[in-house]
Amino acid sequence: MTNQQPPADTPKPATAAQPKAGGGYRFGAFKGVFTPSILTILGVVMYLRIGWVLGNAGLPLTLLIVTMASAITFLTGLSLSALATNMKVKGGGAYYIISRSLGVEIGGAIGLPLFLAQALGVAFYIAGFSEAVVDVFPQLDATSVGVITLTLLTLVAFISADLALKSQFIVMTAIAVSLVSFFWGAATHSIAATSAAEVMTEATPALRPFWIVFAVFFPAVTGIEAGVSMSGDLDNPAKSLPRGTLAAVVVGYLVYLLIPLSLAYVVRNAAGELDRQRLLADLLVMSRVAHWEKAVVAGVWAAALSSAMGAILGAPRTLQAMARDRIVPRLLGRGFGRGNDPRIATVFCFAIALIGVMAGDLNLIAPILSMFFLTSYGLLNISAGLEELTKPPSWRPTFRVAWPLSLIGSLACFGAMFMISAGATIVALATVLTVYWAMKRRKLRARWGDMRIGVLMQIAQYAIYTLARTRLDERNWKPNILVLGGNPTSRWYLIELASAISQGRGFLTVATIVPESTSAERRLKMEQRIADFLDRKLVPGMAKVYRAESPLKGALKLATTYGFGPISPNTLLFGETEKEANYRDFSSLVCSAQRNNLNLVIVREGEGKTEPNLDRGVRIDVWWGGQQQNVGFMLALSHLLTVGEGWREATLNLRTIVSQPKAVEGTEESLREFIDKVRLRANPLVTVRQSPNVFEQIRQDSQGADLVFLGMRHPEPEETDEEYAQYYADLLRHTDDLPPTALCMASEKIKFNAIFAENTSRY
Repeated sequence: MTNQQPPADTPKPATAAQPKAGGGYRFGAFKGVFTPSILTILGVVMYLRIGWVLGNAGLPLTLLIVTMASAITFLTGLSLSALATNMKVKGGGAYYIISRSLGVEIGGAIGLPLFLAQALGVAFYIAGFSEAVVDVFPQLDATSVGVITLTLLTLVAFISADLALKSQFIVMTAIAVSLVSFFWGAATHSIAATSAAEVMTEATPALRPFWIVFAVFFPAVTGIEAGVSMSGDLDNPAKSLPRGTLAAVVVGYLVYLLIPLSLAYVVRNAAGELDRQRLLADLLVMSRVAHWEKAVVAGVWAAALSSAMGAILGAPRTLQAMARDRIVPRLLGRGFGRGNDPRIATVFCFAIALIGVMAGDLNLIAPILSMFFLTSYGLLNISAGLEELTKPPSWRPTFRVAWPLSLIGSLACFGAMFMISAGATIVALATVLTVYWAMKRRKLRARWGDMRIGVLMQIAQYAIYTLARTRLDERNWKPNILVLGGNPTSRWYLIELASAISQGRGFLTVATIVPESTSAERRLKMEQRIADFLDRKLVPGMAKVYRAESPLKGALKLATTYGFGPISPNTLLFGETEKEANYRDFSSLVCSAQRNNLNLVIVREGEGKTEPNLDRGVRIDVWWGGQQQNVGFMLALSHLLTVGEGWREATLNLRTIVSQPKAVEGTEESLREFIDKVRLRANPLVTVRQSPNVFEQIRQDSQGADLVFLGMRHPEPEETDEEYAQYYADLLRHTDDLPPTALCMASEKIKFNAIFAENTSRY
């Protein structure tokens, strides 16, 4: 056979650290994920605290602590793997995944504290390194060592992430040699050569409770964040993140099991029992056991430096990802060099870490740093669990995890936070909520979809199906208002009143009728403009644009077809029409609404015909004309008004008219008894009729009111639209000079007076 040459466009295999075409490196699972993760897991806690944990808890409980802590990290690693194999994970690690799953606001709320934790973590690890160096060279100053070390590490990260990660292989070699030395020494019982006088038993502290010991150990297994933060520089994040992360967790777990087992085998007293006092007093007991003591000392230095390097690589990339999403100034996200290195973000990280190094002791903020990491882990688990639970079509990970495991992982994360420090947990959660509130106020518009819509749809589906099987009654009645207001800017007072009544507790829809010739694209744009207008006015509600041959016919059809199952309008609110040519269609709308059990509120502008301000007021008059349904409905609406902010200080008057003066006292007493029984904050006012026209009396008594509620007569069964149109014309004429007036008709098949109290039928 002849040798065949490959086509010219055949891609060549990428080397491990070649930059991507669009910037970033092509790290694999071992170099890009496993190495930074395992080096953070096998950190200073392993060298300086594992013996202390064993001394406090004993071997069985130590193994339990290691298993519990590793299980939390492993569950988070599973969730992370599922999320990573369902999306193209770019720079930013945990921030990127959370923001693309739970939304930009929650991503920002976690990303900013996470960056701060990573940046201060650099200072924390360097401070530990400085103390270890000063222990060996006491003539040195810890702060000076820390500043020099931070500067050198920043220069390495500033030049190239590839160079920084290459340097970590030297660090990993040092840690590996120290572990080999330790296990070799444990196998040969080298600790027997150590004099007991070297252990200051008189300074041995008292035993600590289980959860305190767990809290001290837990940060040792939170190293997967280091690998996740390098996600933007991976050749294939969907494969590298699961493999590298889970491998690091498993290897770390095995090492943390073997070390206490080895110490328990070697460190024994004269009675052959575990020498717990020696373990508590000698924090460098691993070096006493090791075959080469200096190898463990070098391992401590290497572990501190590697953790600091992992943090100084991850923190700027988290900030860079947030800058690209415009959460922070975009200048911070600028990349340089072949790997798109975030040098400006690195300088910013250096400044924060320098403050921490200069401050000295970071033990006070260490629990808060752990809280931020655990918070991000918890949200990663929530993201994966909810995605798997709702299963939207976009959720197709190649690495699947059962949703109960992810949600258990989330609960374990938040539980561990409270076990470590309830106070630090409150501080961390308060910080996250504050940033989230700030993100919401900025109203950032993400360029991607997130899972919140799917979760809300799942909740809405369950709620609607449940409501469809449940009988709604007076006790749980709320107004679901459909406002037929045309252009919202021309009759804004209608929306003001509807919003003041619903207050976000019921559903509010603002509808506009447009000609049938309106294109679908234009209709959608109009809906979006109305929705944006409502948002700017801080009115919670939906927008609906409906095409019809005429406004009134469209309103009639929309009123009877709009909604979904039990979530449909029960109240129509619209303005008056004074064109006689429209009276018949208008009456047809009223009659149709009554036949379809829809309550009506027709709002008149009031005397002067100037647009009223109905989002607030100081006086409401409700006129009781004898119809029990109408007055119950009007009282329900007026009560909802008075519990809102704008009408909270308003005086509510329940008014009626009697024919004879002698009936005033008894009627007023009945009204007062009714008001007391239904627990309303209202004044009973009774007026003697002094004119044949009752509206003259209403007009006189309600002068000065900010809003008047009047009942409308229900259409008779055999009454035609023309006949009811005549009634409507007379009603407009009689109420022409009143203040802003709401003409109400209760048509829903519930007893509105029972909303306030039972056994009120005699009123």
